[in-house]
Amino acid sequence: MEAESEPYVRLATMRQLHQAVADLNTARSLADTLQTVADGIVNGLGYELACVNLVRPDGDLVVAAFAGNSAAEALITGRVGSRTSWERRLTMGQAWDELRFIPHTDGWVLLDDDVPQWHTDGPEPRFEDEWHPQDRLYAPMYASGGGADLLGVISVDRPRNGRRPGAWGREALQMYASQAAIAISNARLRANMQRALVRLEREQQALRASEESFRQAFEYAPSGMAIAEMGGDQHGRLLRTNDALCRLLGRPASVLRRYSFADLVHPEDIGTLLRTSAEGGRAELRLGRRDGTYLWVSLRNSVVADTADGPRFLLTHVEDIEERKRHELHLAHRASHDALTGLPNSAELRSRLSARLCERPNATATTPVEALDAAYGDVDDPDARTHGYEVDPAPGGPYDHHVHSVAPDTEHDDGAKGLAVLFCDLDGFKSINDRFGHHTGDAVLIEVARRLTTCVRDGDTVARLGGDEFVVLADGLGDADAADLAVRLRNAIIPPIRVDGRAVRVGASFGIGWAACGMTAEEVLRSADQRMYVEKRSRSKVHRRAG
Repeated sequence: MEAESEPYVRLATMRQLHQAVADLNTARSLADTLQTVADGIVNGLGYELACVNLVRPDGDLVVAAFAGNSAAEALITGRVGSRTSWERRLTMGQAWDELRFIPHTDGWVLLDDDVPQWHTDGPEPRFEDEWHPQDRLYAPMYASGGGADLLGVISVDRPRNGRRPGAWGREALQMYASQAAIAISNARLRANMQRALVRLEREQQALRASEESFRQAFEYAPSGMAIAEMGGDQHGRLLRTNDALCRLLGRPASVLRRYSFADLVHPEDIGTLLRTSAEGGRAELRLGRRDGTYLWVSLRNSVVADTADGPRFLLTHVEDIEERKRHELHLAHRASHDALTGLPNSAELRSRLSARLCERPNATATTPVEALDAAYGDVDDPDARTHGYEVDPAPGGPYDHHVHSVAPDTEHDDGAKGLAVLFCDLDGFKSINDRFGHHTGDAVLIEVARRLTTCVRDGDTVARLGGDEFVVLADGLGDADAADLAVRLRNAIIPPIRVDGRAVRVGASFGIGWAACGMTAEEVLRSADQRMYVEKRSRSKVHRRAG
């Protein structure tokens, strides 16, 4: 089983990776992007040295950026290594998915080739995964489409923890290299587009040639591009789309001209689109495809003019980020869910519970009408428009609402409903674990998690707090409803569980607490835990085992 702190370590790693990737999008030029890639390795991924080797038009690789050591930077920046030598390095050593690791025991044959390198001597590793100064780790960067078109290679050295990266560190480095490749490709594309736009504005006499240059950059861009109207009754309507965007959305250009991005965006992302400014605006949201599915994309806006005094249009660059989002969601799920049962873990439980609580004590229950008023209050904003206009609801305004949680009166049933917190502790589980081993114990926990999940409603939460403790959050229950639910859950747990042909049984003790504004998540859980122990002590050991 994983340590309780591991989800927090993973979440911290994911945040560092997310910040490093976000920094890639702040660079304005290709040179800035390359240096940002190197700095991101040192500042965000835990290595002391990082080098970015970029493929030149002739196929050789030049050291384009270096971070971590000014002396090494002055020595090797701008030096060139042959493509043959690089291909040799990328085919030897150990393959870590797309990464390539060459231990110092194998890398001595590379000391005399023409690839620029910086290293120092050091003692032999004291343990198996200790990093040696002559170990080499490379992260190839490939152009969009992957695989064959090498864009460059990131080389890293001296992990700050002194160890070779584990599976988590390798995955983070590989994801970062993938995003760095996209950032470098985009920087080149932006440079080409900016040059084309400058020619369109300044070279009036060469307008036709400049238009052709822009058309080719637009039509043959590897990422989706669109031009939309600005202002007027048709504001936001798509006027022109390139083949890449048509393929991305599965719609022909003639069909896309009937829509604006506001018509295509996922309903949950419409607010994000409205808040994206026309000039320099960026957003990550989902666009609808012809088959009814939605695709995660990154939008980047700029304003262009047909001529110096002509109408202005909105130029939008659309980048497919579905794979990155899938990785992020996967990492987020692993950080917030129990590895054994798949249920939300302790951190996620506390997060969901805290979201329902506020610091206001003795709050009164919110009526359905008040909840609707809070969620859909009048918005007097006649200037609000679709894609390309800023709408920024102020905190505390009609979109910022909180429905207060109030505990029902358990002594006098007044019909009030609240958020019930059922704390479950398994009875007899330790003896099963001790007698039959952790394999059987894990199987019991998995089956108990399944039974609890099948007994609750959609929208309720079943979480594993740790060990043999589970917590159920069920909203909209009265005191009697919560007691009935505890009985149903206990009756679902006590039937025998078969593991490897052997039937084992556990019981369950439940404590019912109530979440109320003015309490913290820890106080709510502590209250339910205390009530569970009161209930456990009130029943004999035999009856506890029988449920």
